[in-house]
Amino acid sequence: MMRSGRGPIRQGETGTPVLAFATIWALATPARQGPAADMTDTDTSPEERQVGGALARAIDRIVEPRVLGPIVGAAAVAIALFVIHEISGKVHLHQIEAALADTSFKTVAPTLAFTFVSFVAMACYDVMAVRRVAPGKVPARLALFAGFVGYGFSNAIGFHVFVGGPVRYRIYQSAGVDAADVGRIVGISFLTFWGGLSTIVGLALLFDPVGLPALAVLTPAGDRILGGAIMAGLAAVVVWLSRGNHQVSILGWDFPLPSAGSALAQIVIGAIDIGAAAAALYVLLPADIAPGYAVFLILFVAAIIASLVSHAPGGLGVLEATILLGLGAGTRPDVVAALVLFRLVYYLLPLLLAASALLAFEIYRVRSTVSTVAGRTLAVTRHVVPPITATLAFAGGMVLLLSGNTPAAVERTDWLSDILPLPFAEASHLLASITGLLLVVIARGLYRRIAFARIAAIALLLSGAAFSLLKGLDWEEAVVLIAVALVLLVYRRAFYRRGDWRSFRPDPTWIGLIAIVIIAATLVGLLAYRHVEYQSDLWWQFAWDGDAPRFLRATLALAMVAATIAADAIINRPGQAKRAGPEPVPEAVRHVLETSSDTQSCLALLGDKTFMVSTSGRAFLMYAVSGRSWITMGDPVGDPKAARALIWRFAEAADHAGVRAVFYAVQPEFLPAYLDMNLAILKIGEVARVELTGFCLEGAVRQPLRYAIGKATREGLAFSVIPKAEVPDALPQLRAVSDAWLKSKNGHEKGFSLGYFDDAYMSEFDCAVLSRDGEIVAFANLWRSGDRDECSIDLMRYRPGVSKVMMEALFAHLLLYGKAEGYRWFNLGAAPLAGLADHPLASTWSRVGTFIYRAGDEFYNFEGLRAFKQKFDPVWTPQYLACPGGLAMAQVLLDVTTLISGSPIRIFKR
Repeated sequence: MMRSGRGPIRQGETGTPVLAFATIWALATPARQGPAADMTDTDTSPEERQVGGALARAIDRIVEPRVLGPIVGAAAVAIALFVIHEISGKVHLHQIEAALADTSFKTVAPTLAFTFVSFVAMACYDVMAVRRVAPGKVPARLALFAGFVGYGFSNAIGFHVFVGGPVRYRIYQSAGVDAADVGRIVGISFLTFWGGLSTIVGLALLFDPVGLPALAVLTPAGDRILGGAIMAGLAAVVVWLSRGNHQVSILGWDFPLPSAGSALAQIVIGAIDIGAAAAALYVLLPADIAPGYAVFLILFVAAIIASLVSHAPGGLGVLEATILLGLGAGTRPDVVAALVLFRLVYYLLPLLLAASALLAFEIYRVRSTVSTVAGRTLAVTRHVVPPITATLAFAGGMVLLLSGNTPAAVERTDWLSDILPLPFAEASHLLASITGLLLVVIARGLYRRIAFARIAAIALLLSGAAFSLLKGLDWEEAVVLIAVALVLLVYRRAFYRRGDWRSFRPDPTWIGLIAIVIIAATLVGLLAYRHVEYQSDLWWQFAWDGDAPRFLRATLALAMVAATIAADAIINRPGQAKRAGPEPVPEAVRHVLETSSDTQSCLALLGDKTFMVSTSGRAFLMYAVSGRSWITMGDPVGDPKAARALIWRFAEAADHAGVRAVFYAVQPEFLPAYLDMNLAILKIGEVARVELTGFCLEGAVRQPLRYAIGKATREGLAFSVIPKAEVPDALPQLRAVSDAWLKSKNGHEKGFSLGYFDDAYMSEFDCAVLSRDGEIVAFANLWRSGDRDECSIDLMRYRPGVSKVMMEALFAHLLLYGKAEGYRWFNLGAAPLAGLADHPLASTWSRVGTFIYRAGDEFYNFEGLRAFKQKFDPVWTPQYLACPGGLAMAQVLLDVTTLISGSPIRIFKR
């Protein structure tokens, strides 16, 4: 019932400041910082690092929040269904059907009218919000349309942020409204809803809600005091807003508040919405059970809140349980029938109208781009076919499940018994229920446009149609299932992504949804056969009129199949970006590296990436997989023309695989290609490069480096470079230094954008070392560009406690060595979050990133790292992340962090 949600996010912005804070932090810390990164950690004691590491390890063990949420939602729904089961012990399905049959259109007509009023009010949420966020930019009729369609979907399906937000963004995008403003529009709508809800509660309490034992918490005087306090609080907010324009700023994200007049109008609109929604149900209730309208408002609000807590789609089951319990009407079939009618009129009917309206809108938007009517229909509708057919397949599965748990029509089974052996009917009943469950599982694959899901769904739909006919001549079900199968046959091209049966493994949210479906279907069966006394021999009774035994056997089979699917999904759930073993580097990649002009491409030799090589062999792209993201390490390497073709080839391959194409740590050169793909471009920092032709240690600014070299020499530290051919002999000493360094940091190896100590990887490069008495105490592996234009280092590690100036000395030697070798540039690596715009008009991403950059020293010395590199007067080059925008952006950032660090929690380890 909650009518709110956050829309997608525009390029360079996140819609939720708190989420933006977490994801920017997640992205910033694991990025390659270059050789000076170790110098920012000198103020942290070993004891502090041990405490921090222990805390991070403890947090690592906590159950993932995305797993806990679905479990809580499923548990709440299960409790609600149990309540319905307990209080409806004397209600039989045929009584509910009779009550529905006795309902006339004259009774339903007021419900239709109040539903219309409620949805008009909800649509006005968007109108008021648009006037505040984007005045003069969106016509009122478009805002009304967006509000109706958005709430039509989110009310019935639930998951308001992920359903209503994207639907609105699709509509508002046509008027040039960016996703961040859509997020603000939805935020104001959220306030409108809760303002109206609070007003309803306050006014109802002032009328003294007596007569409902379930709500009799306070005395009548206490009710009026609480109601008055709520209304006084709302009045105080309006008075405060009347004193000028106000906005709330959270971590740099500006959230505009309405004026006093707008606030009053929004409160009235919200109250009309809630009041009309409650009235839509109130007029359906029998007169002898319905309390006063003011009292019922309180109960209805309680049902809404319970629905929000449960996260069930449309509050399914939870709203009904709350109303039945509050009214004390568990034995009244006419009350249950009223709730069923309310569900159909207030939820299902607007959903169907919203889906039709959205389809018409999509056809209207692209009407001028398609030449023929047939082509127009196919080209336009194929974009909305996957989610619609996924919904229809899910609904078809529910129909099969509910049909299998309710009695068959006697006249049909009598006719069927004359031509069909009983075992065929028994098997068809069981298989129909299992087919329904599998359709619920497959629906997720249809939504993701997986080609194999379409084939499997067609087979299941046709099988379900056959089973429906064989088990009880349910031709209505068969017709609907066949129609959905025909739609899938026509729209073959809408399902183009690769995938197999493993693609259908449900995630925790889907497992919770499957549990809700099975519990709901089981509850319907228990209600339908409430009059049948349970006996153990029911399991083995086979007869044409044995509907109850068939229900028991089907329920057991469903539980077993669902448990198997859930166990498989949990046990075989894809790991979070576990680093694979070394992979052979193709010879074509090595040939391109020989002429590469930057050193970052040396990460290709790390062995933890997959390669995509151009057909000409003159360019390659390296990437790895994390979650549902394919993430490249930098831009393509090699010939620019072949590299641009690789970018599109990679994006196409990711799209066909049903995953996101993400380009990490890219340079400005290829930004136009990423923008052409409609990707969001996020600045994640700057890379510092020192021009070596003019570099020297003379002058006051270089005095610290001269001092470091002199002190290191007096302490007996000698600089040298071990050639690549001799590195294998030095590996035992190098590993000892690396292990000591990791232990002192209480850290772990990272990867992807950072090298990790591996014998094969270390043997690919020369290695610069500092030695004392012939023992290596510090090292850094040398990266060289193929054209000798740039040199850099990757791993830079030392043995703790040897010298306080060891790193400074090694760094100074490296710069001098690079100059002596004739290199033009020395790459110091990246400074995370450096160079982001700090201006009130900057993007949310930049403002939150700047906040972290300045306030994040407790975890990471961002400013200190950049200040150290600035001592060398480098040339700063921006570095970007190109990825899908909107709601996918937060998951992309977590996928990148997981890929580099192994777990988002580990980003907090220094």
